Amino acid sequence: MQILLAEDDDGVAAALLEVLYDHGHVTRRVTHGRDVLTYHRSSDLLLLDLGLPDIDGLDVLRSLRAVSDMSVVVLTARGDERSVVRGLRLGADDYLVKPVRLAELLARIEAVTRRGAAKSAPAASRIRAGDVEVDLDARRVQVGGADVELTTKEFDILAVLAARAGTAVSREQVLDEVWGDAHHGVSRSLDVHLTQLRAKLSRPELLTTIRGFGYRFGDDAASGPADCGDDAASGPTDFGDDAVSGPTD
Repeated sequence: MQILLAEDDDGVAAALLEVLYDHGHVTRRVTHGRDVLTYHRSSDLLLLDLGLPDIDGLDVLRSLRAVSDMSVVVLTARGDERSVVRGLRLGADDYLVKPVRLAELLARIEAVTRRGAAKSAPAASRIRAGDVEVDLDARRVQVGGADVELTTKEFDILAVLAARAGTAVSREQVLDEVWGDAHHGVSRSLDVHLTQLRAKLSRPELLTTIRGFGYRFGDDAASGPADCGDDAASGPTDFGDDAVSGPTD
């Protein structure tokens, strides 16, 4: 598994990197919250400390959830009830308070990973809403049985929305998945491509803008998979008691 470790304490990080390596995980360590938002796309799971030097971990989590549904395990010394509740409500898959026993940490990682795999599979490769069919694998779009030619970016935008047909997708997530970031520098480009995409599909009712949030392709009643038949740690860290501890965030 590709793990992203956000931890600014060198002792804690070294201990975690060692145990994760010993259990077959490839881990990238970062020390700042901004790095989480840069490198999350190449990782399967994030281990997130809340006491990061530049951005509070809860704010990192909030920003991450606007663009990604990757698995997140909070690993922090901040164990007050308010922080735990906020972390889980902001989208953490699990919340562990330091010191944590390594066997428990590994078990929690495995459990979160299993839930993530069950949630994401199987994914339909062809999605239909009304008479619009999107073949994600072939990068082909048909409206009323006729092919519609889209540019690369137009199809990429449609693919992000169609893969979550009937579900609201934030504007930030579309920007992140199509352009690789969610900054305002490319926001206008998204507007232009959406206008062109709506015109080419000629089905404005199937590509809805949700004011103040984002977009939805199709709706719960009209959209779904096409019928494809059969294709269908403190520093220095003490491991004497098999635990990772750290300074209070």
